[in-house]
Amino acid sequence: MSEKESELFRQLEQLATEQRNPNTFSIDVADAHEIAKSINVEDQKVAGFVEQRIPVIASAIDRVAAAFAVGGRLLYFGAGTSGRLGVLDAAECPPTFGTPPEQVVGYIAGGKEAMFAAQEGAEDSEDRGKEDVEHAEVTSIDVVCGIAASGRTPYVHGAIKEGIHRNCNTMLITTVPADQVTIEPGLMIDIPVGPEVIMGSTRMKSATAQKMVLNMLTTGAMIRQGKIYENVMVDLMLTNSKLVERAKRIVMYFSTVGYREASDLLEQTNGKVKPALFMAITGLNLKDAVRCLTKTNGFIRKALQEYNSDSL
Repeated sequence: MSEKESELFRQLEQLATEQRNPNTFSIDVADAHEIAKSINVEDQKVAGFVEQRIPVIASAIDRVAAAFAVGGRLLYFGAGTSGRLGVLDAAECPPTFGTPPEQVVGYIAGGKEAMFAAQEGAEDSEDRGKEDVEHAEVTSIDVVCGIAASGRTPYVHGAIKEGIHRNCNTMLITTVPADQVTIEPGLMIDIPVGPEVIMGSTRMKSATAQKMVLNMLTTGAMIRQGKIYENVMVDLMLTNSKLVERAKRIVMYFSTVGYREASDLLEQTNGKVKPALFMAITGLNLKDAVRCLTKTNGFIRKALQEYNSDSL
């Protein structure tokens, strides 16, 4: 065994996610019902682990929101399941929040091909992580967020180290305790989920925890950017028939206009829900609605408060 192999073996031996779960020792002889129940019981624990890290997740939301406010980006770097989750979260932001695709971007070790098939050795190189950060032309206003269940993925370490070198906000989402991680990002979001149902299969509880955190991170930051009115998406992009009809329903829900008028308003705004909704509520024309929304940085509730105050 080489020195490198020996060190990796030692690291894996100690990782919390690489331990055997005493609750599932007999899962190999369980029937389908018992298997499903065992997995579900372990999954139910994940939300509690995430809850314990709400304060640090809130800090991460604030940092991402601050980056967005000055034109910065959120860039995810991960390998395997962790990388795919980052790419997925990034891909869902434009249709959900109307953001440009370059605002939230996911990078996975091995490139696009690794989304669908494992790329041998892709995660084992710090240099590849560094190179992807360089290729992204990361600057100090961006956020580099590594995602690594084990906390030790070389590709992710390389990306975070280069992010630190470039003086940008760095963070790491991991599912082992922070004291098992050898890198020090600006913010550590450790969700120690404990042993997996199947030893080492971090596509299970670890992936669930990571997905929950990513949902909170981007959704929270987008709320802080005025992308939500009450608890409804108002900056969605109308990229398919379902979203077109959802947009009409949103305009109708918050105003007194009917289906045809909601359709007309969305046509006037070129499919932008926020000004269409503001026009429906206030009766303003497009130019004045955009002016009101611009004054409040796109926050509909604030814009309505100011409009109603000025109308008194």
